Amino acid sequence: MKFLDEAKVFIKSGDGGDGVIAFRRERFIEYGGPDGGNGGRGGHVYVGAVEGLNTLIAYRSAQHFKARKGGNGAGSDRTGAAAADVTLKVPVGTQIMDEDRETVLVDLDVVGKRVLLAKGGDGGFGNANYKSSTNRAPRRADPGWPGEEKWVWLRLKLIADAGLVGLPNAGKSTFLAAASAARPKIADYPFTTLHPQLGVVRLNATEEFVLADIPGLIEGASEGAGLGTRFLGHVERCRVLLHLIDGSQADPAGAWRLVRNELEEYGGGLAEKPEIVVLNKLDAMTPQARTSRVKALERATGRPVMLAAGATGEGVPAVLRAIMDVVKAR
Repeated sequence: MKFLDEAKVFIKSGDGGDGVIAFRRERFIEYGGPDGGNGGRGGHVYVGAVEGLNTLIAYRSAQHFKARKGGNGAGSDRTGAAAADVTLKVPVGTQIMDEDRETVLVDLDVVGKRVLLAKGGDGGFGNANYKSSTNRAPRRADPGWPGEEKWVWLRLKLIADAGLVGLPNAGKSTFLAAASAARPKIADYPFTTLHPQLGVVRLNATEEFVLADIPGLIEGASEGAGLGTRFLGHVERCRVLLHLIDGSQADPAGAWRLVRNELEEYGGGLAEKPEIVVLNKLDAMTPQARTSRVKALERATGRPVMLAAGATGEGVPAVLRAIMDVVKAR
């Protein structure tokens, strides 16, 4: 299934049904009277978060969602039928944004959450509604009220407990594959990962968490370089960030500063989240290089640095345990 995390859709609720002008004309009844019924309500447009979805790809081809008009009234004081509602089914974590792409209308962060986006129009009154002691035969009926219509943006922010960040080729996809049953594409060129990936990490029968891998960041990402910061929204909801740094490069501290700068430029509270720094690709370093790079990275970060090798699995269990401890604490 292809991944799509943004879509623009047009929604329109149904117009209300029209009221009618009608009179009783029955044999043996001396005095008839107005009996035109009211129109029915137009259909509402809802959006709801459901399980089993992790992409907005369904909204690439279907972009217009319109509810039906309510039924018209009829004689004998019969009210028109209310139209059926329309519900847009989206993944958990989807935000509904106004056309300006800045104003958040709804945040569907819980399974089963269902919110009204566009209210259906009320039905118009029939002439029976206007009869009175002074107006015995009103000849007035109202049309139904129009429904609401607007364009909205759907933006998906994946729900995960921990997020993987780092430069391209830092070994994030390899680490995700070693830690979970996810099977992301792994290759030795930058931007192998083009879309966010999710994996469920199970430490034991009672402990598990969801780990998200996003495409690598490069210098200037906050200004649109590379894949930009489009996918950083997928780790906004994470409780902890796992910052992987390629241990085979000569300046791991510089790599850490570069990514940290992009997180701060992006905002969204990412720079304030708990961070676990891991010097990855332990198998590609000599003992001397390992010692010097860990010291340099600890001086730059001001915190302990963990070691791991996603390709061989060395150090991975300890990193996963550290993540689980932070997730449980928050």
